[in-house]
Amino acid sequence: MKLVRVLMVAAVTAAFSVSAVAEIQSLRGSTDLAADANTIEKHKQMKVKGGIERSFQQQPPMIPHSVEKDKITLKGNTCMKCHSEENHEKEKAPAIGDSHYLDRDGNKLDKLSSRRWFCDQCHAPQADAQPLVQNDF
Repeated sequence: MKLVRVLMVAAVTAAFSVSAVAEIQSLRGSTDLAADANTIEKHKQMKVKGGIERSFQQQPPMIPHSVEKDKITLKGNTCMKCHSEENHEKEKAPAIGDSHYLDRDGNKLDKLSSRRWFCDQCHAPQADAQPLVQNDF
């Protein structure tokens, strides 16, 4: 009797697993995972004059230009060429926000906080690409 129960549970579990897998669909569709994903063509990268509207309060500003040639390493950050306090007016670029000059305790620093050094952790570049899924946000 126990063997019959075990077999029934195994059969039901297997049937459920197969039906659940059939309903799941990847955003890649039928594209093989080993195949390279489509890349956005360079001419489709946005260059938005005046910036991109924020979706919510306190959202980090989006990057309205190509960052393909920009590099951020422990020793250098090419974003600073245009967005530093010294260069932003000459480059006609927004200055780095005051919050980027605070340490974790809220103390004002003379230079950019090391916690804010890697700009692309929060600020993302945009591209003129169709969304993968519908979004009503």
